[in-house]
Amino acid sequence: MIKAIHHVQIAVSRQVEQETISFYKNIMQFKEIPKPDNLKKNGGAWFELGLQQFHIAPEDVPEEYNSKSKRHVCFLVEDIEAIKLHLQKNKVEIIEDNQPIVELKRFYFRDPAGNRVECAQIKY
Repeated sequence: MIKAIHHVQIAVSRQVEQETISFYKNIMQFKEIPKPDNLKKNGGAWFELGLQQFHIAPEDVPEEYNSKSKRHVCFLVEDIEAIKLHLQKNKVEIIEDNQPIVELKRFYFRDPAGNRVECAQIKY
């Protein structure tokens, strides 16, 4: 019945909406795609990642809403050390994996809206 994930949407407070969009566009280097005209008034942004999309949506939530949550999106990367170094150069705090999974090298960070993000590389 279900074939795939089309997109993931994260919530951001309106206070950090533009900073978060800039983070994913400029630091994470995601490709921004146009939102449908009827949704542009809602703010946020859409990005394309291969066959999937990543959406940012502003919501009236307290800024600490995301920073206390363990929920997260996981981005699969080709070179875990390269992305870690890139993030560190951009002053993003890395949260090391304290519960290793045999088949993955991984770490976490929090985006400007406090969303927990995982980066992982499959071990071969």
